[in-house]
Amino acid sequence: MPLVDLHVHTSASDGRYSPAEVVARAVKAGISCLAITDHDTVDGIAPALEAACAFPKLTVIPGVEINTDVASGEAHILGYFIDYNNQMLLERLREMRESRHDRAKKMIAKLEALGMPLSWERVVEIAGNDSIGRPHIALALLEKGYIASFKEAFDQYFGKKGHPAYVERTRLTPGEACELIIQAEGVPVLAHPFTLADPETMVVELLKTGLAGIEVYYGTYPVTQISRLLDMARKYALIATGGSDFHGLDEANETPMGQAGVPLKSAADLIARGRRNAE
Repeated sequence: MPLVDLHVHTSASDGRYSPAEVVARAVKAGISCLAITDHDTVDGIAPALEAACAFPKLTVIPGVEINTDVASGEAHILGYFIDYNNQMLLERLREMRESRHDRAKKMIAKLEALGMPLSWERVVEIAGNDSIGRPHIALALLEKGYIASFKEAFDQYFGKKGHPAYVERTRLTPGEACELIIQAEGVPVLAHPFTLADPETMVVELLKTGLAGIEVYYGTYPVTQISRLLDMARKYALIATGGSDFHGLDEANETPMGQAGVPLKSAADLIARGRRNAE
């Protein structure tokens, strides 16, 4: 059966593989519908769509993942079928990337104060682009032997507020992200809801700003969590989407592309909503 993955990252943000490589790997994995959802950038969309021209059986959905701030941590909003040439969207994403860049420098300074100096030039080299993020710093730490695993960087140093090398950055609120996606003719979806302490409260709040879906099938979510999210999707008439959140940076511990158990219906429902938006 063809596979679906509606949450994949490329080297345009903090993934390991170029958009063309992601497309090729998706085809090899048996994926029939793939969404490119880089963090705070749409730069990977055009090259992915171009690469997909060689694979007529593969549908590539243009998307973005916008990092937002809430009191209890982070909420990420996925936007599908966005107009990735929309000037307001591009400007806001540019501002967020610049903030990400400044944040990375401050995090490196904090790590140096903790006895783990890193070369900024090496982190930039690892990133390979202007969208430098925490995963690139984690890889630099791993390379220097300061940590034993990629996961350790997030668990001990900068995964969340309160960690010794964590630094805040400029973000939109979840509601503002939904509104921005809708303004760019896209379909807003709440990503990996269980990163929030109370996902249903967030869903109810975001319905006011046009939330259209919720990521039900995510990574290694167990059946109990999937069932709870499916109930929530039905209760609020939301599209049940899903994906691996594949980055390719820690493949031994990541969910492989296409292996999050996303049903074909999720892609069909999302595509149908995208078409309605375009009418």
